[in-house]
Amino acid sequence: MQSEGKTLARPHGGTLVDLVVAPDRAAELERRAVRWPARHLTERQRCDLELLACGAFSPLTTFMGPEDHDSVCEGLRLADGTLWPMPVALDVDEQTLRAAEARGHLALRDADGALLAVLEPRRAWRVDPLAEATAVFGTDDTAHPSVDALVHRTEPWYVTGPLEVLPRAVAPPGRDDQDLRFTPAALRRHFTELGITRVVAFNTRNPMHRAHHELTVRAARETGAHLLVQPVVGPTKPGDIDVPTRVACYRGLMPSYPAGQATLAILPLAMRMGGPREALWHAIIRQNFGASHMIIGRDHAGPGPDSHGRPFYGAYAAQELVRQHQHELEVRMASFPQLGYVEDTDSYEPVDQVPPGTRVRTVSGTEVRQRLARGEALPTWFTPPAVAAVLRDRFPPLTAASA
Repeated sequence: MQSEGKTLARPHGGTLVDLVVAPDRAAELERRAVRWPARHLTERQRCDLELLACGAFSPLTTFMGPEDHDSVCEGLRLADGTLWPMPVALDVDEQTLRAAEARGHLALRDADGALLAVLEPRRAWRVDPLAEATAVFGTDDTAHPSVDALVHRTEPWYVTGPLEVLPRAVAPPGRDDQDLRFTPAALRRHFTELGITRVVAFNTRNPMHRAHHELTVRAARETGAHLLVQPVVGPTKPGDIDVPTRVACYRGLMPSYPAGQATLAILPLAMRMGGPREALWHAIIRQNFGASHMIIGRDHAGPGPDSHGRPFYGAYAAQELVRQHQHELEVRMASFPQLGYVEDTDSYEPVDQVPPGTRVRTVSGTEVRQRLARGEALPTWFTPPAVAAVLRDRFPPLTAASA
């Protein structure tokens, strides 16, 4: 499909999707749904539903149908030409599908049985997980977490149809991070009330280290924008640090930014670790949340090494794909190289720009997790004090833990 397709460009105007029903309709659905077959959503599906319902996945209004799904897999676009690089589909087993088709409704429930939404099944088709994996992630290697999920944990049918969502799906009760949860409309309103017209978004799935902090400071300065730290708190990569610990780290770090110049807002996105496609997807999502700029770094949303120890994607492939489609986006890319710590100057600099022979230090995410698992402290040049305090509490030294 050619690049002159329709543009998705509505970060500061236009109407975002809102699929949440009124309380009286929600009560009616609760009463009726007890008689309908149910799909108990996985954590990924739960996140997809929430972002569909609140408008973060605008212009999508439900899980994708076959034409949109195939078009996205093949050409990064919906069937009408709108730029959209990642499939968002609802998989079900055949028995549940046939029962839902017979009754005309499928109840979408949380793991504890609470009703989240109702889907009217209109279209269904069989899944080809390997074809989707190869098209979207460029590989059938199950070392890629999303390929593994497609091959081993995906039901054989996709289904779509009109969707009605209950309020609890976008405002999960009993969460201690409610103050950080914004719908796109609410976050855009927040920026408008503050008189902010330029916003640079930063995506992360790990506790922020000093290089992240330096990168975000530079991005805000170079774009002249308010900083939006918007970490992903849905499923990410197996082995990642748990969400409550990460959120505590983000909260602890925010006072290090100048007052009024940064906002923390969590994003319940189920990452696919899809490298370049995911980077483009992140940019579109942040556009819906009101960002004018998006930081795309080295190996953005990379899943780590393949089964042969090689990277799945090129280090700057994500930046290249976003740049290729920049003319279709209203959110502008703020691209940065990898930063490393230079001991001689006690500063973070682009690793490919330091003079030859200069010692540059970096720590990988894998090494961070290994150190924490062993109860070892992270180096002070790497970890901001506020983040270190949280991590020391969550991952105490082994000697202290065994005392």
